[in-house]
Amino acid sequence: MKLSQLDGLMAFWKVAEHRGFTAAAADLEVSPSALSQAIRQLETRLGVRLLNRTTRSVSLTEAGHAYLARIGPALGQVIDAGEELHVLQGRPAGTLRLNAARISTALVLQPILAGFLQEHPYVQLELTNDEGFVDIVEKGFDAGIRFGESIHRDMVAVPIGGPVAVAVVASPEYLRRIPAPRHPDDLVRHNCVRFRFAATGAIYKWEFEVDGRPVDYEITGNLTISDTMFGLEAALEGVGLAYTFEQLARPYIRAKRLKRVLTSFSPTFPGFYLYFPSRHDQPSKLKALIEYVSRRTSCTEHNLAALKAALSMQRAH
Repeated sequence: MKLSQLDGLMAFWKVAEHRGFTAAAADLEVSPSALSQAIRQLETRLGVRLLNRTTRSVSLTEAGHAYLARIGPALGQVIDAGEELHVLQGRPAGTLRLNAARISTALVLQPILAGFLQEHPYVQLELTNDEGFVDIVEKGFDAGIRFGESIHRDMVAVPIGGPVAVAVVASPEYLRRIPAPRHPDDLVRHNCVRFRFAATGAIYKWEFEVDGRPVDYEITGNLTISDTMFGLEAALEGVGLAYTFEQLARPYIRAKRLKRVLTSFSPTFPGFYLYFPSRHDQPSKLKALIEYVSRRTSCTEHNLAALKAALSMQRAH
């Protein structure tokens, strides 16, 4: 086998993995045309078509499926061997694929991205934002980030970012038109921005703490969204009340572009989790992220504990 043939094997493997040329080309850092040419040369050498190509999709032929079953494990071992050499040198490496909703990206992932990538320069992070809950194993992701209550029980979950506080907000203009609610029961008189789960089609019920117990409220409104970040934008435009997180709303509240309501009824949730399949031999790139997240979360929890202790001492004096 000529050395150049390995390019064709890797090209075919990546196109089969991504089910398309654009994503595969980005993964291999080559142009889609170069990738297509490499696969054509491979098919010519083998004397068989491996891929069915249309203007919209790419799929494996029967021969392609059989060929992938033989070469896939071997190429995976080659890549793993390269990563193991980096590990021996103390350098986690490889492409780390994460799946997360936009809101979890904004709240807990974005603040740590730069530090993680600087600490691990041989890791290439590939992030896919997805509002629906996906099977990360089936879709080929190394890990995901979601609320703890959304994670399947067969996954291992590590806290990331700490607890998050809910904030119900509206623009001053909206609250001039309709007086602010004093109790969650008052929401029946308000236009609330609703969120529909992509996976189930269900409308999210707003959760509050009333008389020391959690209560869910079915809300009404003339805007329903499936992007968790857009609720804040709608509130800024005066559409109605939005159910979001205090951390996201804080800059707009300080700038007096939004007002917070129902504060005493708004709960605090445990927060987001980095989750991944339960395996004994995690790849070094994922181990590095788990360790980094755990370290940052521990620091955050320590700082919160110290702040609470300081406030207690202040009150005592």
